[in-house]
Amino acid sequence: MQKTKNKRPAPRPSPTVDKTESLSQELCSLALAQDDELRHAVRRCLRQGKDAVLAGAIELARGEDVDAYRLLKEAVEEDAGTVLLRKGDGAELEINAFAIPLFVHSQGGLREAEGFQDEAAYAALLDSFTGAGLEGPQAKVVLVQHAYDLAEMEGIGYSQLNAMVHEAAAALLEKKVADAPALLRSIAGWQPSAFGAGDEAVELRFLLGFALKRADDPFYAVPPAGKKQDAWFEARLQRYQQWTVSAAPLVQRCLASKGTTLQLNFQYQDLFHGALQQSRAELWMLAMMAEFGAALAAHGAARAVITLVETDEDAALGVQLFGAADELAHADRRLDVGDDVEAEIEDLRDALATLGIADIAIELTAP
Repeated sequence: MQKTKNKRPAPRPSPTVDKTESLSQELCSLALAQDDELRHAVRRCLRQGKDAVLAGAIELARGEDVDAYRLLKEAVEEDAGTVLLRKGDGAELEINAFAIPLFVHSQGGLREAEGFQDEAAYAALLDSFTGAGLEGPQAKVVLVQHAYDLAEMEGIGYSQLNAMVHEAAAALLEKKVADAPALLRSIAGWQPSAFGAGDEAVELRFLLGFALKRADDPFYAVPPAGKKQDAWFEARLQRYQQWTVSAAPLVQRCLASKGTTLQLNFQYQDLFHGALQQSRAELWMLAMMAEFGAALAAHGAARAVITLVETDEDAALGVQLFGAADELAHADRRLDVGDDVEAEIEDLRDALATLGIADIAIELTAP
């Protein structure tokens, strides 16, 4: 008689995984219904460190509905980086995490150990945020004495950022040194650099800070949509541009030792996740231009084709550079739900034109 082999039972899903997926679905459903309970649920997940639930819910919403995806993503990012609090019977306060991305040009690259050794420069840089009008005159600002690289910034999860904001609030309100384990954990150290001593290096770094102010501070009140609002944002942009000029020497002293020459290209100051998003886009664009520029230098004149590939679930932009006979280079970038595709294509056109490419075609690929 032939013996039958006992089959090993199929592995059962982990209860933890099941619960995470279930909570993500519940959160996604709240976003789809635009339920008032959504923000309470998001904050509860942040307090409990349930980043997997938050990320899973955002991804579910991404595939379900554009409006729900935007609502949920904005809620998670805002509540992770902004905290409302009240000390005693005082006014309601707001503290948020902001970041300033900058591209640092140097010979041989930056050295992490040289950063933030000049205390006078650091103190002057702190004062400049309110003095130059980047933050309100009554705001309290603290800046982490570390220039983060991209990997460190991307390693800061939603709940960790939320904990860092709470730690910064405690330090600013209590005016004494307090334990800040989440903040210390965020300084993981830069990724290894491959630059040689004589290499022309371009590196992305972030200044990370926290601003505490009254929740009703009129300095931050944005006028209703219209000409006044446009003028408000234009004035803010001008103040920031002026600050980048006056603060550049201070930032240089904070990033490198005396005698080191740096060229700084500042990106716009934004809340944590907004700054991270804009820096990724700019980094991709710079990498594409460097690759295409090298191809043009090696092969001469070329034409470019910008391809938009859209499916029911995703969209991406592709850029191909063609010489007389074949493809010389290409670059691809995934688009987020709700991105302004026309604006993205125009940005690519401008970048390609900067490289001297006049022959640019647009192709649309359907699902």
